[in-house]
Amino acid sequence: MATSVRLTKEVEQRLDYLASQTGRTKAYYLREIIEQGIEDMEDYYLAADVLERVRKGKEQVHSATDVRKDLGLDD
Repeated sequence: MATSVRLTKEVEQRLDYLASQTGRTKAYYLREIIEQGIEDMEDYYLAADVLERVRKGKEQVHSATDVRKDLGLDD
């Protein structure tokens, strides 16, 4: 899938330098950056969504005490 992204001049220069010094393409590094960073982004933004639902009372929460009891871990 082709995607277009606007980079700041500074970021583009850094990417150009990295590619020229290593002999790899800019596309290679962009893919690497996205693949390595997407998990962190998912963790952050999806957790933020859940936190917002908890704060609004739209997400069910359970205390650690209740979970341990339900799982029989307090025995």
